[in-house]
Amino acid sequence: METTVKTHDGTGATSAPPAPAELQPFLHDACITLCAPGMAVSRADGQISEGPDGFYHGDRRALSMLVAFAEDVPNAPISGGPDSADRASFRTVLRGLAEHSPDPAVTLERRRTVEPGELRETITLHNAGLTSVPIRLTLRAASDFAPLEAVKSGRPVPDSAPRIETDGLAWSDGELTARLVCAPAPDAAVHGPAEAAELRYSVELGPGERWQTELRCTVDDSKGAAFSPAAPAARAALSSGAALRTADRGLDHWFARSCEDLGSLLLADPLEPADTFLAAGAPWFLTLFGRDSVWAARMLLPLGTGLAAGTLRTLARRQGGKSDPATEEQPGKILHEIRRDGLEFGDGLSVPPCYYGTVDATPLWVTLLHDAWRWGMPPEDVELLLPHAESALKWMDEYGDADGDGFLEYVDSTGRGLANQGWKDSGDAVRRRDGTLAQPPVALCEVQAYAHEAALCAAELLRAFSRPGADRWEEWAQRLKLRFRERFWVEDADGPYPAIALGRDKKPLDALTSNIGHLLGTGLLDEEESRLVAGRLAGPDLDCGFGLRTLAAGSGGFSPLGYHIGTVWPHDTAIAVHGLVRDGHHDVARSLSAGLVRASASFDGRLPELFAGHGTGTDTRPAPYPAACRPQAWSAASAVTVLQAALGLSADAPAGRLTVQPRMAAGYLPLRASGLRLGEREFEVTVDAGGTARVTGLPEGVATVEQAEEAQAAQGGEES
Repeated sequence: METTVKTHDGTGATSAPPAPAELQPFLHDACITLCAPGMAVSRADGQISEGPDGFYHGDRRALSMLVAFAEDVPNAPISGGPDSADRASFRTVLRGLAEHSPDPAVTLERRRTVEPGELRETITLHNAGLTSVPIRLTLRAASDFAPLEAVKSGRPVPDSAPRIETDGLAWSDGELTARLVCAPAPDAAVHGPAEAAELRYSVELGPGERWQTELRCTVDDSKGAAFSPAAPAARAALSSGAALRTADRGLDHWFARSCEDLGSLLLADPLEPADTFLAAGAPWFLTLFGRDSVWAARMLLPLGTGLAAGTLRTLARRQGGKSDPATEEQPGKILHEIRRDGLEFGDGLSVPPCYYGTVDATPLWVTLLHDAWRWGMPPEDVELLLPHAESALKWMDEYGDADGDGFLEYVDSTGRGLANQGWKDSGDAVRRRDGTLAQPPVALCEVQAYAHEAALCAAELLRAFSRPGADRWEEWAQRLKLRFRERFWVEDADGPYPAIALGRDKKPLDALTSNIGHLLGTGLLDEEESRLVAGRLAGPDLDCGFGLRTLAAGSGGFSPLGYHIGTVWPHDTAIAVHGLVRDGHHDVARSLSAGLVRASASFDGRLPELFAGHGTGTDTRPAPYPAACRPQAWSAASAVTVLQAALGLSADAPAGRLTVQPRMAAGYLPLRASGLRLGEREFEVTVDAGGTARVTGLPEGVATVEQAEEAQAAQGGEES
């Protein structure tokens, strides 16, 4: 049943009944403009008016409303959206004003810019008509200082009482103070509905004239956000010079948009502002996440090692040093996330401001250190972090394997934290094929792969820097590999495959999931096992045509809109693509990559955290997951992983070698990728339409280039 309600612009409109309280708000039709730790969330028409909308500073909402409308005329939005990561613009027609034909004449334009702790808007009225018109412009604003988790949970928070000032408004809760200043100052400022306030202008606009007011909202924070804004130069340098031109304009657009978004997600460590890292995503996860920040930095290594170094050091400063059941901190453990005030989700679920409830961030940190060294991170910087790597290895051996069965596992020790502590951390993510949920402790398949790879990577680092323990960790990895083969493999009518996990009874949880893609390229599988996994990933129950479903279609509990039980996560698919290429399964990697590129076009190049897994069998474009973050760091970084896979890039900077094997490049040729880096040297890779690859910018003898399949086929034809 529909009802007619009074909208914020004073006009009558038809809408559905209001949604029940305390439902997670949707974001799929929101416009997010950000420069971490600041962000603005609005409707597509620019109005900050409902649900998750607001101007945020860190984990608090400084403005819960900022709407602009002309009184007594229909306000008809006609365009709006982001112009770049930190800028957006919107245009509304003020219908009936100065119109002498069916053509619109008077418009209201908003141009928005977000900086750390600051929102700026320019509001312009333009009369393209032939007569003068009076316009009564109203700006309605409110602030509730709501914690982010309250917004995410849909819990209403009452607005704060505004203080009316000569040039605007101010609000304070004793910790944060938000000020909204207008220039020119409004003609009148009054209290509006509820705790909102209104700033009013009376404008006489002649033919062809424009009128503007500048709005500036700033936030003063006596406590301080958990992390500092990155310097503008650091944001600009993150992907400086990186450019991609291929035969696939969708890939090009995804790559360019991703590089731009990644700079807007950059934050700095207040303990050492030169060290930067990527916040996980906006709006819900605009902070340091161990797993997410490590994966994003690892994916971006072909663009340079500076981000990886900053991420490694930021996490190392906070590496666990004691056993604390309340935070799940343990010696050597890498944290899960840091928040300003901790999170209270209701129903007994809460996490402290610094929370260590993750099983995979620690081995992933070790592997990032190794990979950054291979891509040219200065040896002296690597060496300083080796004691932290040794502590992480000790955690893997002693704390990660708490029951001594030889596998890394997790269990929420607090009773209030995350029940699942791998990257699929929702409560229903880990299950059997029949839908039965896992009971802790849980040993995830991909975590064993991370641990295996971390042990081998650590052994290589320890030898290179003449530190003891390399043989021990190679033997440790070999034992883990044998145990995994004995315990994790299950079989169905289509043959063998790895289970998602072992449960409390140490028996396999036999759901077929995308997790198995993370095993590839880690050395955990032999050649035949890798072939079996690649075949499963290629099947239509996992590959939906836009990427990998998190849970195979037809499994118990499968839902195309289930957070970890049927949706597609771009980073998840990109990790599988990278592993497929490392293990030589180029055809499957090519198909999955093409799916991600197709999906990116439906999201204007800004791939969200996740999207629906219905697939190309039913949909011509992927449906959004309505509450997904967008942008999300590892989704954006996935564009670089797809490029790396297409070029077959692998680096060994200590040995002065770069390998290019563009066996997955078909469909993207000709291709030119510039702004890539090996250590301090920038280089470029081109592959022509015939598949001939070249590297420029590196000293002679550094790059080893194999030709793409097209060039190899042509050469074979000439020889025959």
